[in-house]
Amino acid sequence: MPADLPPDLWRWSARDLATALRTRRVSAREALAAHHERIDAVNPQVNAVVIEDREGARARAAAADELAATTPPEQLPPLHGLPMTHKDTHLVAGIRSTMGSALTDVVPTSDDLIIARLRAAGANSTGKNNVPEFAAGSHTFNELFGATGNPYAPHLSCGGSSGGAAVVLATGIQALADGSDLGGSLRNPAAFCNVVGYRPSAGIVPVAPTKDAWAWLTISGPMAREVADIALAMSVLAGPDPRVALPCPVDAQAFAPLITATPDPDARPLHGLRVGFTVDFGLGMPVQEPVAQVVIAAREVFDRLGAQVSDACPNLRTADEVFDTYRALAMALSLRELVARYPEEVKPEVGWNVERGVELTGTDLMNATAARTRLRAQVARWFSRFDVLLAPTAQVLPFDLTQRYPEQIAGQPMSSYVDWMRSCSIVSAMGSPAISVPAGFAPADPTATGSGTPELPVGLQIIGAHGDDVRVLAVAQAFEAATRHVDRRPHL
Repeated sequence: MPADLPPDLWRWSARDLATALRTRRVSAREALAAHHERIDAVNPQVNAVVIEDREGARARAAAADELAATTPPEQLPPLHGLPMTHKDTHLVAGIRSTMGSALTDVVPTSDDLIIARLRAAGANSTGKNNVPEFAAGSHTFNELFGATGNPYAPHLSCGGSSGGAAVVLATGIQALADGSDLGGSLRNPAAFCNVVGYRPSAGIVPVAPTKDAWAWLTISGPMAREVADIALAMSVLAGPDPRVALPCPVDAQAFAPLITATPDPDARPLHGLRVGFTVDFGLGMPVQEPVAQVVIAAREVFDRLGAQVSDACPNLRTADEVFDTYRALAMALSLRELVARYPEEVKPEVGWNVERGVELTGTDLMNATAARTRLRAQVARWFSRFDVLLAPTAQVLPFDLTQRYPEQIAGQPMSSYVDWMRSCSIVSAMGSPAISVPAGFAPADPTATGSGTPELPVGLQIIGAHGDDVRVLAVAQAFEAATRHVDRRPHL
């Protein structure tokens, strides 16, 4: 690298790196070399990047540098030359795809929509990051590649299903990542890894190709180390697609002001914001005490920033029924043929969830539709009185890598592999945009003393009304500026 470049290029934000690439202060080949050096340095400890295309990535970087040599910076795409591994449930033309299973190990010939938009914006696809088998569950492990460790404590879970994506961000392998979220898969790993994960309102980043043009529960979205980089990603990802029937409630240009925004905490940037706060969502949801303590402390930050914070939450009593039914339907629609063909070769949680979807009756679907309608009305009424809702992202701290999922929380048993994710899944059922931002750290063992006890990340979920995505990101950005928890990086 040139002598005037800092040795820690891997620490740069996506915004700074993208600007340097477009202005030729950094070449695409140099950015790629830093990306590969970081993979070699840290990936053996965490197992986040599981598929690489180094030869293809080098060719694309060379082509990007040739384009930059003859093109004015303002005419280059916004992510020109930015290296990215992608979530291994997203198809990337020419790069091996597995979904965490040997049953779906292929080299696709076309891109999923989110990948196509990233590549059109100039991103250099370098490989794939790890996922749970078929993205089922919020713990990243599979029989094909093994488990992905938490960058703050590699013997613990990094969350999931966008777990590999969270880890490549936290470890500095790359500055921007793509993911997807059905019941928390963008938000939960962000909380576990001290990065930012954003679930947009349905329709803003269409999921295509798809078997259900009206699907609303599974969402594509970005992850990053800072909120402004989320806004950068949304400026290239947002927009309708003719293959998806859902309307796009927010234009891509609406995210642009957040890319350069610099909130001043001393100016009380959230003055007058109406904020609801909950730890248990009014449902008696169990939350580990260290998690609750960090989230309660985060509430005080909103008070200092001028917000009007109240203990308040929408009526979410029907949210579990809505999520459970529509999740089962989505799983069966996507995987029923494969599970029928290979019933003994998929993990039991996948088989169980697909079976639930196949067994749904007309009455089940009618009941869930009515419940969703009631839930939507209750949520809309609540957001007519409040601007955002604050809540824990995850109910637990990162758990042992060898566990399939937490079987109990605060003494309460969990009935299934998704039950411990309710703090995210019921928000999915609300149909709301939600972002997880770093909220602080808690000791892995609150009873232990001494410097040998690791501290683990905790995420705060900021939730808004459907279509109010820009406000959700702006609030998250103000909290981020006031706390700078995002600056605390793992030591690998």
